[in-house]
Amino acid sequence: MTRRLRWLIVVALAVAAALLAAPGTATAAPTATTAPSTQVGYDVSHPQCGSTLPPDRAFGIVGVNGGLATRANSCLADQLAWAWRSNGVVTAQPKAQLYLNTANPGQVLELVTTWPTTGTSPYGSCAGTNSRACSWRYGWERAQNSVVSFFSLAARDARVDGRPDSYTWWLDVETMNTWQEGSTEALARNRATLEGVTAYLVSRGAEVGLYSTRQQWTEIAGTVPSDSNLAGLPSWLAGSTSLSDAEGDCARTPLVPRSRVTLTQYVVDGLDRNHSCV
Repeated sequence: MTRRLRWLIVVALAVAAALLAAPGTATAAPTATTAPSTQVGYDVSHPQCGSTLPPDRAFGIVGVNGGLATRANSCLADQLAWAWRSNGVVTAQPKAQLYLNTANPGQVLELVTTWPTTGTSPYGSCAGTNSRACSWRYGWERAQNSVVSFFSLAARDARVDGRPDSYTWWLDVETMNTWQEGSTEALARNRATLEGVTAYLVSRGAEVGLYSTRQQWTEIAGTVPSDSNLAGLPSWLAGSTSLSDAEGDCARTPLVPRSRVTLTQYVVDGLDRNHSCV
C-alpha cells in the first residue's frame, strides 16, 4: 500500500468519524412519549382527609364544610393546595373551585342554635320564626360563616388563593341534609335559603353554581321563579356512574331557568369524577 493511499484512507476514516459524532447525524435513541394530561376533574372534601388524592387532574372542586353547613372541612387548606396544582387543560374550568353544604332546618328551629332571630331580607324582617325572611337570613349567615370562619382560615396558607372572588362556589343541594318539606311554602322557604347563600357569595364577588340531581332539586327547591337570583346560575348534575353517562347528562335540562349544564359528575371506585360540558 502506497504512502498516499494510506493517507487517503486515514482522512476518509476521520471524516466518517466526525460525521457520526456531529449533532443530528447519529441515530437518536428513542425518547419516551409524554402521556397526555387527563381532562377529568375531581371533587373532594372531609371524607378524603388523609387519603392520597389523584395525582393528575384537570381541576379540583373542594368542599368547604365538613358535611354540615355549620362544620368546617378540617383539611381544606391541603385539598385547596392540591386543586391549585391541577393541570388546567380544560380551560373552561378553573383549576380550583369550591362547594358549600346547604340546608334549611326551619321546621326544627328549636333544635338548632344557628337559626337567625333578627335581620333584613328581600322577604322582610326576620323575627326568629320559620319564615321566608328568616330562611333567607339563615342562608346568608351560613355562607358568611363558611367564608369568614372556614375559608379565611384555610386561605392563610400560602399555597392557596385567599380571595373569595377567585373561585366558583357551588351550592351542594342534597336530601341528606335537613330541609323543610310538606308544602309549597316549605319549598319556597328552602329556595329562600339558597337565595340568601347566593346573595352573600355574590356580594363577595364570587361566581355561584348549583349542584344536585333533578330529583333531589325538585324535592327540595321545586320550581324556581324566573325573578329569583337562582335563575341563570350554571348547573352541575350528579347521578352518573360512567363517563359516557356523564357526557350524555350534558344535554339534560338544567336545574333552574336560563341555566346551562356546565359540569356532570360520575362516580368510579368510590371517587367523584367530573366531566366538563363546556
